[in-house]
Amino acid sequence: MKNIPLILLLCIGISLNGFGQENLNVIKSHWVNFTDGPNALYKHQSQQALEMLKDRDEAIASISSLNEWKNWQAKAKEKLMKVVGPFPEKTPLNAKITAKHKGNGFKFENIVFESQPGLYVSGTLFIPDGAKSNTPAIIYCSGHTPLAYRAPTYQHVILNLVKKGFIVFGFDPLGQGERLEYFNHETNEDQVGGPTKQHSYPGAQAFIVGSSQARHMIWDGIRAVDYLMTRKEVDPKRIGITGRSGGGTQSSYIAAFDERINASAPENYITNFKRLMLTHGPQDAEQNFYHAIAEGLDHPDLMIVRAPKPNLLISTTRDMFNIEGVRETSQQVQKIYDAYGVPDNFQKIEDDDGHASTKKNRERMYAFFRKHLNLPGPVEDQDIDTLSMEILQVSPTGQLVTSYNGKTTYDLNKAELIALNGTLKEKVAWAKKLSGYQAPGKLSETMMVGRYQRDGYTVEQHLMKGEGDYWLPYLLMKPEHQTDKAVLYLDPSGKAVDASVGGDMEALVKAGAMVLAPDLLNTGEMGNGGFKGDANFDGNSYNLWFESILIGRSIVGINAGDANRLVAVLQEKEGAREIKGLAKGEMSSVLLHAANFNPAISSIALLDPMSSYRGIVESFKYNTSEINYTVAGALKHYDLPDLLENLSITNPLVLHENTELKKELSLLPERGGKEKIKALSVKNSNDKKAYLTKWLNP
Repeated sequence: MKNIPLILLLCIGISLNGFGQENLNVIKSHWVNFTDGPNALYKHQSQQALEMLKDRDEAIASISSLNEWKNWQAKAKEKLMKVVGPFPEKTPLNAKITAKHKGNGFKFENIVFESQPGLYVSGTLFIPDGAKSNTPAIIYCSGHTPLAYRAPTYQHVILNLVKKGFIVFGFDPLGQGERLEYFNHETNEDQVGGPTKQHSYPGAQAFIVGSSQARHMIWDGIRAVDYLMTRKEVDPKRIGITGRSGGGTQSSYIAAFDERINASAPENYITNFKRLMLTHGPQDAEQNFYHAIAEGLDHPDLMIVRAPKPNLLISTTRDMFNIEGVRETSQQVQKIYDAYGVPDNFQKIEDDDGHASTKKNRERMYAFFRKHLNLPGPVEDQDIDTLSMEILQVSPTGQLVTSYNGKTTYDLNKAELIALNGTLKEKVAWAKKLSGYQAPGKLSETMMVGRYQRDGYTVEQHLMKGEGDYWLPYLLMKPEHQTDKAVLYLDPSGKAVDASVGGDMEALVKAGAMVLAPDLLNTGEMGNGGFKGDANFDGNSYNLWFESILIGRSIVGINAGDANRLVAVLQEKEGAREIKGLAKGEMSSVLLHAANFNPAISSIALLDPMSSYRGIVESFKYNTSEINYTVAGALKHYDLPDLLENLSITNPLVLHENTELKKELSLLPERGGKEKIKALSVKNSNDKKAYLTKWLNP
């Protein structure tokens, strides 16, 4: 590798001077009628997803025989296990009944079991009066409500099924009911913003370690089936599953992974990825599998793998889960059931309503289970007197963590952390692969749209064609005298933050370098626009990051590719021969990847950098702004300190005395670069500018 001196700084912030009459916006000033910069990232990733899904649909349309369908099933099952698994080993459930009660025509037992050692699951088993051995049982999965299965809308369905003679087991998903993971222990109040965020907050940590929130939730469901198998009242050959909304997600997933489930009826979830991308976009953490679209998977596969077992797809026409996707999925799924010679084992029902359970759909579901779980009888939807929250409380305190000192998803994710072995060369290779980095091809098209004259230098406004069908705005500061030195300046808040008169960029340009400051995707004028998603933390949309994971990419990888496109612009259009990179905050992750993949970047400086991906997983409460700058699955193979070390092998790396960084670096093996990492403290803005000048001209 070419010698690449690096400087890592942790500097204090400074206030910005005013811009006077200058308007440093590029898109808003010159490009507003042609581009939608704020939504460019979502559109770019969606376009890639749509191309991948088109290939899948063409492949599945060519299937013409049962043997071909069976081959597709086998491959889909392998892919599903690849993107979700492996699951933990089965351990004792240690189930116990915490309370028994009598209802109107049924009895019910509040139950707690361990799906993994120390990970408690709360639920209630409803048993009709007169139930004998070998009674059919249904698992009910609740949607995104804090009350979980106790919510009146879900109780209505559960108790209707019970009054029709079915045993029903409702249990709390992670982050709901009595399984809140981020809450005030004194008030038992949610602290992250409801079930969706209860899933996505630890779900982000799960993705980073190479796991997923879906994996954890599916496993809870599989162990719920295990519990039913221990009950003498239950017929193990007549088990069904249903649920609505987030419960539709869970029920379709659990049924796809557990062959003991005879009949499945997910409601208000299944559509397809194409229609999801074109409407609401990816949803919260557990509704996204690692690299699912890149692996050729789609919603229909969750039902295809179950054929010829009975499936009922329940939907509404005005649901947020698009009805066209439901219809397209049902057409694909119907073909495999036709091939098996059991076309009636797959059914679809839709009603004209929003994201809701309707009487028509419920009665169709009751009829479906009566037929396929062999329990004849009436299917009319009855009025129900729901049970109180108090009587359905499973644990003494109403929360498993405080009642039993149980584990949380945070604990599970932290347990996934491993020692990262391998050479630095191997780690860099993994970084390139897992980030989905795509090396720039031919020189990108650029266009200058504006120019300002300042004392001793000019400020030019440009656009550059990025990786996809979008243009990136950037500022280019040029000293009066020609120079072949250049600095690529990356700031997570955008190009204009340090572009003021008297700012850090001016200090570099007056020291004799061109300075190029872009708005990469998801920053500045290219920042998040109308797409917010249901997992938005402090203005940081995790859903955009989830989308990148679905297609086997990362925002970091896309940004690193565009950063290196700008390096090529500096080289080939501006005549730069010595190019250095400077990044602030979370952009340090982007620059570390870009510099490891591009020897043309001769030196880097990092201001207030991210310490590591590992630190995010180890922190119960982490900095949400860092998530979009992580790479899913990275902690199976590499971390940011590895990239730092790789760049410091031949030249000293200087960094601030940072406790978290020192901790991460202490984990690195002794292999030649670690001992060259030294400490530097910058006390004020003047010292910082002086040091940057020295870094530019050593």
